[in-house]
Formats: sequence, structure tokens, C-alpha cells
Amino acid sequence: MKFTHTATVAASRDRVWAKLMDIPAAARCVPGVASVRAAGSDKYLGTLAVQVGPVRLVLDGDLVVTARDEKAGTASVKADAKDSRVGGAIRATMALHLSEKEDETELRIATDLAVMGRIGEFGQAVIKRKADQLMQDFADCLARQVMR
Repeated sequence: MKFTHTATVAASRDRVWAKLMDIPAAARCVPGVASVRAAGSDKYLGTLAVQVGPVRLVLDGDLVVTARDEKAGTASVKADAKDSRVGGAIRATMALHLSEKEDETELRIATDLAVMGRIGEFGQAVIKRKADQLMQDFADCLARQVMR
């Protein structure tokens, strides 16, 4: 499944970039993130608890910043996680792009998501709704954090 989410943050691109590249701090803006800790250079381990349809998932996995270009305002992130209780996994590749427009920064996140195992039984519409909600909540929180 492919998704593209866009959010506008009332802050400079430099401030938004700094917050996004502080992965543990940015991860706190994702609803349901229980923990994120460094596991090497640009590598992190974390846990996300999320309700998809009637089922509560606890996804344990890793996140790797595979590319970053501050000057261009772009970064690529890969996430792999599994829920051993329900049985299933997700694999996501995200391309982030920041562009400054006057006193605001537009954040665009293009996600390519693969859902495997029983998690995939929820259907694309349910998964897309949850992804849309998570990304909107993330963008709102990020905007609040950057404004501080």
C-alpha cells in the first residue's frame, strides 16, 4: 500500500528538520509509541501499541534512517516491526521531504507499506484510515513541539 501525507508546520525548515532528525523526540509524537532507543548509528529499536479495527497490536521493531540530505530537506526511513501475539508484521519505507514556504514548512511523507500475516486481514481501507489518523496526529504534535 502506498500513502502520501502532507502537513504544514508554522516554523522554519531548519527547526522542523532538527526535530524530525531527533528520532526519539519525533517518535514521541506518534500516538502509541511506548519506547524508542538508539541501537547504533541511525538505528533505533522501538515499540508501538496501536488499535486497528477491533484488535490491539503491539509492534516491536527497528527503524533505520537510510539516507538524509539536510540541504535538500530529504530523508529516507525504513521500519520493520512484528506483533508476535496476533501474528503478523509490517515493513514500511518512508520518504520525507521538507519545503519552506514563507514562514511555514510543508512536510510530505510518502510511505510504501507492506502488511504481512494476520494484520493484513484488516483490509486496506481500515489500515489506510489508521495510517491517516496516525500521520495527522504526528504532524499536529510535531507542529506543537517545534513551536516551543
